[in-house]
Amino acid sequence: MKIALGVSGGIAAYKAAEIVRLFQDRGIRVQVVMTESAQQFVRPLTFAALSGEKVITGMFESGAEPANIDSAVEHIAVAQSIDALLVAPATADVLAKFAQGSATDFLTTLYLATAAPVVVAPAMNVNMWNHPATQANLETLRKRGVRVVEPGEGYLACGMTGPGRLAENEAIIAATLEALGAAQDLAGETILITAGPTREKIDPVRYLTNRSSGRMGYALAEAALRRGARVLLISGPTSLTVPNGAEVTRIESAEEMRQAVLNRLPQATVVIKTAAVSDYRPKFAATQKIKRKRAMSLELEPTADILSELARQKTSQILVGFAAETENVLENARQKLASKSLDAIVVNDVSREGTGFDSDRNAVTIITHHEVVEVPETSKWDVAQRVLDQVVRLIQNRRMPAKLNRI
Repeated sequence: MKIALGVSGGIAAYKAAEIVRLFQDRGIRVQVVMTESAQQFVRPLTFAALSGEKVITGMFESGAEPANIDSAVEHIAVAQSIDALLVAPATADVLAKFAQGSATDFLTTLYLATAAPVVVAPAMNVNMWNHPATQANLETLRKRGVRVVEPGEGYLACGMTGPGRLAENEAIIAATLEALGAAQDLAGETILITAGPTREKIDPVRYLTNRSSGRMGYALAEAALRRGARVLLISGPTSLTVPNGAEVTRIESAEEMRQAVLNRLPQATVVIKTAAVSDYRPKFAATQKIKRKRAMSLELEPTADILSELARQKTSQILVGFAAETENVLENARQKLASKSLDAIVVNDVSREGTGFDSDRNAVTIITHHEVVEVPETSKWDVAQRVLDQVVRLIQNRRMPAKLNRI
């Protein structure tokens, strides 16, 4: 992941150096963007050395004209490459420009150009913080979805006492991680995730399979890791890179997946079955390559229903299934939710073009025994976060039965 850290002019600018290090400790890349005023407090070289990234100090590389076309549109490139924009410290001036949509330098232009989540950590004189104009600007930003990390109270550099001190670094980090979908709300959980297709052998060179790319399962694995979970990933054949930190077991056939899932089940607190497991396999697989014929019949037999077997063998685990449907989507999903004793089911209509199998995007409905959540077309990463939000709710409800009765 990568964030842009905007540093604006204030005595608290020096604290941004520690923020860079804390993000790096969490494996997050940081590109620092400094306002002209910020450079009066901390030299750009400090942030370049800490981050290992170019520090952006102005709209253009040098002079009044851009040195090249890349320099002229750099704010767009950065805006598209980051997963979040954090401004710490955020001065009253920067907050006002953000609220007004004023693009006078690289940081304010970046704010307008990015669609990534935005977090601001204000720091200023107590009277500036309490001024109605500043509070109005903050309210405008909150309504637009900007997360505000409230400043702390205490002795300020100006000699006054009150609110206006930059929030503690850990609070700023936590707010940004939450914006990134990396809140540690799954810490202590072990999540078993199945992903990808299976292959059922016909002969040594041919097999039955499906169009699953594994992207949904891998997105869930990555998201769960970032939210603090231990992840056991059981993956069918795919070309995807295993998320760093996931404990992967690679399989090919439905039976291999069944064995792997049941072997790891006792370790898991949550099971999410995204894999597109073959429903049938050849009853007899040839030991030699079948020669080409004018016609050929293939006798199939059903594979094991892994989800139903999990429902029978689970103890306290939360069980989430995925269903790919082409008709009667919600009706079929509700039947599976009940018949397979699931805690939740995620269903998508794979007859829709551009979503589902072999795509980076998806549109799903998440159904539990207490609510139905529609997730319109979005990235599989966003879908993964919405699914895990429901997992967190299921965990919380299981721990608080009284709350469950009030839903």
